[in-house]
Amino acid sequence: MAKFAVILPAAGKSSRFHDRNYKKPFAPLANRAVWLHSAERFLARSDVKQLIIVISPEDREYFQFKFAANTTILGIDVVEGGAERADSVSKALAHVKPDIEFVCIHDAARPCVADEWISNIFEVAEKTEAAIFAIPVAGTLKRVKADHTIEETVSRADLWEAQTPQVFRRQLLLEAHAKRGDFQATDDAQLVERIGHPVTVVTGSPINLKIATREDLRLAEQALKALPKPKLSGPGHPFAGDDMWR
Repeated sequence: MAKFAVILPAAGKSSRFHDRNYKKPFAPLANRAVWLHSAERFLARSDVKQLIIVISPEDREYFQFKFAANTTILGIDVVEGGAERADSVSKALAHVKPDIEFVCIHDAARPCVADEWISNIFEVAEKTEAAIFAIPVAGTLKRVKADHTIEETVSRADLWEAQTPQVFRRQLLLEAHAKRGDFQATDDAQLVERIGHPVTVVTGSPINLKIATREDLRLAEQALKALPKPKLSGPGHPFAGDDMWR
């Protein structure tokens, strides 16, 4: 059985979330933080040997106060990230255990991922060395000018919206990050593409939504009800039932 490490980037600024109490990965969703829903999907798997959450240095004190018990009980490593997403993933890669063969990057703010989907993309990644979830673009696309008038309608043919998980052979991902220089990619697949390695697209699901706004939390709560709950050996939220959120 191949060994996987999972990196959960959670060091963003959550600029669109507009909540004075929480950044989006730490907001409560169905009685636990968003990032814990994401983490638990992977912690229940025997092939996942390490899980790393990447947080902003400015969130370290808050995160330790709220979630130190969770990370200790569940064996989660906490790493401080960098200025951009690629910087954060690079820092997490430096902490991956030496016997890990594949690295999975999954948005901490994407809590509605099914176990079956994870198994599927892990299997594809083992065969191809690089695989991501994505969904075909369904809507009509408009390129809009600064004054909010339409410049052109863009063909959606062959266009897909990338999701996570994104899974890569470890050495391939290390090479892609080592060669990125000052380039700031919006996802890790872009870095792998830049070094000429093909990335296989696995059809994802609209249910696998990324939380960006407060409204997305309501959608995610309904989506979680449609997914089977992961079975963990330990509690995901040691303080369930008390008022530790604010």
